[in-house]
This record gives sequence, structure tokens and C-alpha cells, in this order.
Amino acid sequence: MFRGFATASFYADDVVKARAWYAELLGVEAYYEMAGPDGAPAYVEFRVGDYRHELGIIDRRYAPEGPFTGPGGAVVFWHVDDLPATVERLLRMGAGEYEPITEREAGFATASVTDPFGNVLGVMHNPHYLEVLRSFRTA
Repeated sequence: MFRGFATASFYADDVVKARAWYAELLGVEAYYEMAGPDGAPAYVEFRVGDYRHELGIIDRRYAPEGPFTGPGGAVVFWHVDDLPATVERLLRMGAGEYEPITEREAGFATASVTDPFGNVLGVMHNPHYLEVLRSFRTA
């Protein structure tokens, strides 16, 4: 049985730079670090948001081999309260537009960017996320 989102993993050629970039974006420092054989960080992990979901940054040397050479594949979308402001901030920080803000139905809106390390980062306004959050806070 699927129990919920546990960890999103991104890859970076420079884990130290990626850790600093995501710390600035998220407003929190990584809480966990694992060194590789050379002593440099090979993996760092952040706890993010209302449910303290995990975002891991892995040294690209440890990525599985596959057909993808650029951004693509599944996109994890993170709920944000102000989608336009978040996208603007991401672009100012050096992310590139992957998919512009797209209004969906019933109050949903999505966008995605490529971070400076080549990963696709999805952001969205998701009314269902807010409903679930409210249900936990009132129970």
C-alpha cells in the first residue's frame, strides 16, 4: 500500500553548490549529510514543508544509468501559496522555465523550472493540499 510521499531525489554534479542553492530557496539548512569515498558530500537531505517531506540531493556520479541526458521524466509538484511569486523567485535564482504557469480547473495551477543542476522542480497551487492540511489541523 502506498502511504505517502517520502523522498524526492535530485542529482547534482556539485552537491555543495546544490545544497547552498536549495538552502537559500527553502529557507532551511540540510539536516543530514553523507560523505562519499573522497570525503566530499555525496548526499544531503532537507526536511520541507508542513509534513516535513524529504528532498535529497545526490552526487550525479551515483545516478542510475538511463536514456535521459536532460531534464524530464516524472515531476514532483510542491504546493506553494503564491505560485507567481515562487516562480519569479526561482527564475531570479537562476532556474530556467520548463513549463510556464498553467491554470488548470478548480483552482489548480502548475509550473515547473529546471534548477541550476538540471533537475525539474514542479510547483503548484493545489486546493486539495490545503483541504487535507486543514483536516489534520482541526482533527
